[in-house]
Amino acid sequence: MRLHVRIAHSGLCSRRAAEKIILEGRVHVNGSVVNELGFKVTEDDEVAVDGRVITEAKKYTMLFHKPAGVVTTLNDPQGRPTIARYLPNYGVQLKPVGRLDMDTDGLLIVTNDGDLALRITHPRYGLEKEYQAIVEGIPEEREMDRLRRGVMIEGGKTAPAKAEYVFVDEKKMTTSIRITIHEGKKRQVRQMCDAIGHPVIRLTRLRIGPFFLRGLQPGECRLLGKVEMDQLRRMVGLD
Repeated sequence: MRLHVRIAHSGLCSRRAAEKIILEGRVHVNGSVVNELGFKVTEDDEVAVDGRVITEAKKYTMLFHKPAGVVTTLNDPQGRPTIARYLPNYGVQLKPVGRLDMDTDGLLIVTNDGDLALRITHPRYGLEKEYQAIVEGIPEEREMDRLRRGVMIEGGKTAPAKAEYVFVDEKKMTTSIRITIHEGKKRQVRQMCDAIGHPVIRLTRLRIGPFFLRGLQPGECRLLGKVEMDQLRRMVGLD
């Protein structure tokens, strides 16, 4: 294992920050300073940062119901509310896997397992993400078909998606539709609805892979159990 990965697995910092710490000469391996990027260590090697021996942190993976009006980050220079205020303190840095924009509520996965996070977001594994959108107007079937086939948005054409009607409110002239994608482009569902001429009024992520939002109130989170973790790891090739 590369040294910067070992440091990141301790929960001390990110891989990028670990590289900086190594270059600053703050890392000792078996008592000797190592400032070489790419240096490899084994489980038997003792690694210390600033004189403190590090151990691999326990891994936590949680489902979190992000409320609308909250930024999907741990720190915000503009002082907006962030998800950090809702996450439990396990002595490690839990990070969101992917993002929901500030005005969108719904399901997020948060974890301190960097390898798992990379797999979840990798297009190769294509975990489905299901959303319920309330949009302006009443889309015609041909417009829904455009969502299913793929539409042009910023960054290119979207992959085929699932799209179905949930409820049409003719009095308010709005429609609730369910959209399932396996990509993660920025503000993708909102851009898709804009592309067919029916902007989103409200957007909620209902599901990621096999995990559903139901049972979680806004701001609540819960740890995934062993059976759930085994299932998730299998789905992203970490079995």
